[in-house]
Amino acid sequence: MAGRPKKEIDYNAVEKLANIQCTQEEIANFLELSVRTLQRDEEFCRIYKKGIDSGKMSLRRLQYKLAEKSASMAIFLGKQYLGQKDKVEYTDDGIKGINNNINNIANLINNPKPNRKEEDIDVL
Repeated sequence: MAGRPKKEIDYNAVEKLANIQCTQEEIANFLELSVRTLQRDEEFCRIYKKGIDSGKMSLRRLQYKLAEKSASMAIFLGKQYLGQKDKVEYTDDGIKGINNNINNIANLINNPKPNRKEEDIDVL
């Protein structure tokens, strides 16, 4: 029983597509092959990995070049690769205000006074 003739894989196209971060499914569609067929091919796997890595290096190179002129990109790269993060400072002022409001409300609930006017209540 003769099977289908083996379709040649265009490894040059594979590398170029992987370089722009195409998925294996996208490459398979481009080559009109199944993903499984590609994944069984050792040369495809090697070239695909090489192309993906090369694309990442190109992108990183462009980001570093952009970081020379863009503070935003420099900050982004610092967060990604240097573990830097935005410093968030908390103060007790907000918590004290909330606690005061809670205490005032609790006092109103626990010690209701008849004839109290709305303007007498200092909650906010």
